[in-house]
This record gives sequence, C-alpha cells and structure tokens, in this order.
Amino acid sequence: MLDMIMKMFGKESAGSKDIAKERLRLVLVHDRVNVSPQFMEVLKDDMIKVISNYMEINEKEMEVNLTNTNSSVALVANIPVQRMKRGAQKD
Repeated sequence: MLDMIMKMFGKESAGSKDIAKERLRLVLVHDRVNVSPQFMEVLKDDMIKVISNYMEINEKEMEVNLTNTNSSVALVANIPVQRMKRGAQKD
C-alpha cells in the first residue's frame, strides 16, 4: 500500500540509480576480498608489530582472514594473548 502511494507521488522505493549503486558496491566488495597470500602475510606481520607494543601474543597460532558477508568485508583475527604489557613501547 505504501509503495503504491510513493509511486503516485513520484517516489519509487528502489530506483534504477539505487540498484546500480548497490551492484557496484557489491562488485567492489568482491574485489577487495580477492587478495594475494603475500598481502595477507604483510598484513599479519604489521598487526604483530603493532599489537606487540601492548601485549605478548602467540604469533604461531595467530590467524588473520578476510571474510565476505552479504553486504560487507570483515577482517577476522584470532590472536592468542599470553599477557598484557604494563607500558606501551615506542620504536
């Protein structure tokens, strides 16, 4: 019923412009997920450097993945923490 009223006043619920935007966004998300193993290793190494300033972690059991849901890409990291450091260390 609301859709019919919206159409009568010239407003559509999902115009072709919005559909095209959503399709483009999905294509871009898909492209972001397809990264090389080398990229994932660089990302993992950078995360280790930063996180190690604040806590001791088990690098061997650390897992970093990019996952694709219906509408977004998520960086999922499983980082076993051995202990927190008292003060942050700067390089």
